[in-house]
Amino acid sequence: MTQDTSAAGPVTSTSGAEPDVSAAGCPVTGGGYDAPPVPLGPDSLTWRYFGQWTGMLQGPWAGSMQNMHPQLGAAVEKHSIFFIERMPRLFRSVYPIGGVVFDGHRAPQTGAEVRDYHIGIKGVDDQGRRYSALNPEVFYWAHATFFKSTLLAAEWLGGGLTEAQKRQLFDEHVTWYRMYGMSMRPVPRSWEEFQEYWDHMCHNVLENNWAARTVLDLSTMTKHPSLEWMPDWLWRLNLIVMQRFFNFTTVGLFDPAVRELMGYTWSPRQERAHRLFGKVVYRVVKLMPKRMMMHPRKRSAWDRATGRLPVDAPLVQTPARNLPPVEYRDDPHFYSPKV
Repeated sequence: MTQDTSAAGPVTSTSGAEPDVSAAGCPVTGGGYDAPPVPLGPDSLTWRYFGQWTGMLQGPWAGSMQNMHPQLGAAVEKHSIFFIERMPRLFRSVYPIGGVVFDGHRAPQTGAEVRDYHIGIKGVDDQGRRYSALNPEVFYWAHATFFKSTLLAAEWLGGGLTEAQKRQLFDEHVTWYRMYGMSMRPVPRSWEEFQEYWDHMCHNVLENNWAARTVLDLSTMTKHPSLEWMPDWLWRLNLIVMQRFFNFTTVGLFDPAVRELMGYTWSPRQERAHRLFGKVVYRVVKLMPKRMMMHPRKRSAWDRATGRLPVDAPLVQTPARNLPPVEYRDDPHFYSPKV
């Protein structure tokens, strides 16, 4: 299977073009590489900064940034059940997404599984525009937000990055993206081109749409199954507190152009408080055991890499409390392991 491995710089088309997905499940479907690539390992910066529990502080940022893309937002609005089970969806999705980084020689297969959850998610939005979750430009945008969130985590909560480390993380994000077996056409060729790509997306492509606004509105979020013991009045109070907190953390991470797009203001005082909060989190986390702060998929990867577990030990999957509603568990669009 000959694949297109060229990286033609940033592409900003929002067309409905789709890759060939006739070999669904094959790790080399879709034009990403000629053979499964060498995955990232414990010597990478991505392993250091990605997959920390502190990343949950960036959840609304990542979700809203992804959904601001016109095609991705339309796909979520028309096809996703995220808004009826936000917390389980968030917690379970981190397992396969993290696996694309941490699953070692199995990472290309995990990437193919994540990609194939999106097969058939396509249609026409309310403005008559075609959308497809497997449009390479759309798929790369979602990945770009994961890369950007890794940068933000390192800079805001991780003590900062040197210019050389930013470039290294850029190179690693390209390797990370190859695990999906998607076309490399939309991927910027360099760190400088990525910055131009990101700026262009924030200024010229992203939209203030229903999906993005709804991610940022926590008022209708239902309880996680593990919180059913909580009285409704206490949950409503909790949502008010969470809304204020995540407004602060999320708006502080937005680019100025995105704040303006979404109708937020941001003062120098808020900026100072946001940076101070990140420094406090960084110092507190440094005092805690490293393994405690790792997501289970990341922790098991470190255990395999350091010999605490066999290299072929079973991959850690989400617990049952995070599974989708029963009626969706056999749907191929959902990650629903037998646990």
